[in-house]
Amino acid sequence: MGSPALLPLLLLFLPFVQPSHGFPGSGDSALEDDGGGYSHARYKDTPWCSPIKVKYGDVYCRAPLGAYYKTALGARCDIRCQKGYELQGSSQLICQSNKRWSDKVICKQKRCSPLAMPANGGFKCVDGAYFNSRCEYYCSPGYTLKGERTVTCMDSKAWSGRPASCVDMEPPRIKCPSVKERIAEPNKLTVRVNWETPEGRDTADGILTDVILKGLPPGSNFPEGDHRIQYTVYDRAENKGTCKFRVKVRVRRCGKLNAPENGYMKCSSDGDNYGATCEFSCIGGYELQGSPARVCQSNLAWSGTEPTCAAMNVNVGVRSAAALLDQFYEKRRLLIVSTPTARNLLYRLQLGMLQQAQCGLDLRHITVVELVGVFPTLIGRIGAKIMPPSLALQLRLLLRIPLYSFSMVLVDKHGMDKERYVSLVTPVALFNLIDTFPLRKEEMVLQAEMRQTCAI
Repeated sequence: MGSPALLPLLLLFLPFVQPSHGFPGSGDSALEDDGGGYSHARYKDTPWCSPIKVKYGDVYCRAPLGAYYKTALGARCDIRCQKGYELQGSSQLICQSNKRWSDKVICKQKRCSPLAMPANGGFKCVDGAYFNSRCEYYCSPGYTLKGERTVTCMDSKAWSGRPASCVDMEPPRIKCPSVKERIAEPNKLTVRVNWETPEGRDTADGILTDVILKGLPPGSNFPEGDHRIQYTVYDRAENKGTCKFRVKVRVRRCGKLNAPENGYMKCSSDGDNYGATCEFSCIGGYELQGSPARVCQSNLAWSGTEPTCAAMNVNVGVRSAAALLDQFYEKRRLLIVSTPTARNLLYRLQLGMLQQAQCGLDLRHITVVELVGVFPTLIGRIGAKIMPPSLALQLRLLLRIPLYSFSMVLVDKHGMDKERYVSLVTPVALFNLIDTFPLRKEEMVLQAEMRQTCAI
């Protein structure tokens, strides 16, 4: 090769060789057949192990000294078995100083658990219970195969399907009663229906092991609709026979009614069936016109006339404050806002907040009454209606409302003075207080049923 003095220079010009990752079934490197005598001489004292060859497996080796030395001391080889085989031994081998690999390995063919022989039948396999073996079930004459006809031993060591069975092919016979149709009674949505329980007959040995009913049993109260009844019988070979019939229940109806706008409706039974009664009411501030209750009659027509809820007409021409308040009794709550002058800052701010919360006011049946000024220029206003000065003064005196300062009085539906304010109150605080009133709790239940809500 040359003198030792030229060795470093020669090593600098040796071509770079990409390390090999090995190839299936061998620990050999692509450089093993290279006649690199100098490199071999440099590591002549390095222990070398025999090349690894694993039948039905792949070997991937790597060495700290480079691809040429993949079977030298310290080399590591990963062992992977081919599909259908499993490794017995360590998955990684190391070349040791005694020139032996750290373990012995073998790739053994996988095997599934033995198949059970089906009663009244059997099976045939291509390669027993080993991987990829295909087994086909068969039955004796007179029996029908139930389950997978063929199964294959998979790589997971499990069969590709459940074991098959051979069963008696003749089902028992059973006959159900004819279709029935019934009509519900007045103010009811159900009807009692009876029939004779059908009997089955086995065509083989005449023995039935079980009778199963799917659906309501005879003598039950059937609701409106089409009901499916099914009887199933089994023989000793687990054959089953079935029969089906339907029970139809019809409810005579007048047609659904709707709650009047700004009102509520409560109905008995299903709300529109023969004999059902619907009662109507209006929200606070509205008055019911028409029939307060209607009944679904035998001619399938509703009794009475259609109800409506008309807006409450407040009469500001009454002579006394008591007569004015009587108009709101059990209908509306009053929030009376008083100010000595319309320029009062608290008055203007309070009205602004209330106007923005109008939905919450309507939901809680609150009517805002404004008392502005001092007598004889005192003005009372309910919406667009103006009170006479004398009536506004009487209202102040009756509720003891001061003339010369901003104040508010909250009156409930029974005309009771519930709360007084001498400064601004937020709609949230006002609504939270009203929601604690007993009548308000009943209203909230009705409004929840009618889905009447709004953001505060």
